[in-house]
Amino acid sequence: MAAILQEEAIQATNDDATSCKLAAVSLGYWEDPYVSYFIRSPTRKPPEINRGYYARVKGVESLINKFIKKVGNNCQIINLGAGFDTLFWRLQDTGHSVANFIELDFPAVTSKKCICIQKNKNLFNRLKAGDAAAGCTGADLHGTGYHLLGVDLQSVDRLLEKLDQCGVQDGLPTLLLAECVLVYMRGEEVHRLLSCLARRFRAALFVSYEQVNMNDRFGDMMLTNLRARSCHLPSVAACRDLDSQRQRFLQAGWDGAKAWDMVEVYHSLTSSERRRIERLEFLDEQELLMQLLQHYCIAVAWKSDLFADVSIAD
Repeated sequence: MAAILQEEAIQATNDDATSCKLAAVSLGYWEDPYVSYFIRSPTRKPPEINRGYYARVKGVESLINKFIKKVGNNCQIINLGAGFDTLFWRLQDTGHSVANFIELDFPAVTSKKCICIQKNKNLFNRLKAGDAAAGCTGADLHGTGYHLLGVDLQSVDRLLEKLDQCGVQDGLPTLLLAECVLVYMRGEEVHRLLSCLARRFRAALFVSYEQVNMNDRFGDMMLTNLRARSCHLPSVAACRDLDSQRQRFLQAGWDGAKAWDMVEVYHSLTSSERRRIERLEFLDEQELLMQLLQHYCIAVAWKSDLFADVSIAD
């Protein structure tokens, strides 16, 4: 029963994240014409939450753009725990149609996403190319160069089977994304997953967004709030500090790793862009924003020296 409650609580974080993204998009923080297909209406969020999500989206987006700039569109992107993310369609809007785009999440989540995609022509019609039509089977959906797969990420063997079914190529440059995903898995399962991926791909960049600095009072408060929602963080030990985030990848066989807290990511934005978003809403508690940003980070790890110089800064 506890495992079921934990799984349901994790799935609920996807709804929360989608609601937060729609709230920020509705206020003009960034453009995403697709997120509204996955949630009915925005729920107003505090300004510090909106700015935190903006920094998260733009930080990850910056690294995605740098990856594609290095390798071009002949690459593959694997989004672990993708939830209702809209990256596939947003990339197409910028002229990037990568060779293979794979999204994975719990079957209960991907089933809902399948329904949303099939109901909306603006989403579904983009999964076709020529005479090859997209099709949905249960919790999986397959299109030309796009695959949505229902699988528990802790079942690593099953996950690798799913990737094989989608034509994933070990030698093709690969971007792996995981936003608030690994922390919900048991430490030994995270290590096994990261080790398997490190062995499989010859040229890969892993981008992870997750909690950090969780050993202080603010981190304790975050954990208490999550436990109240039956949401536990089995891998919180890796969120002790930036070094523990890096070490998780190095111990799993990745060639190198870096990490930045979200304060640094926020300040890597251009001054003009920060002024623009700061004019959208009045923020009374600057200290609370900084505390939030200090407790999240972006970590990257790589296989191949091709990605060793990747940085959050331009």
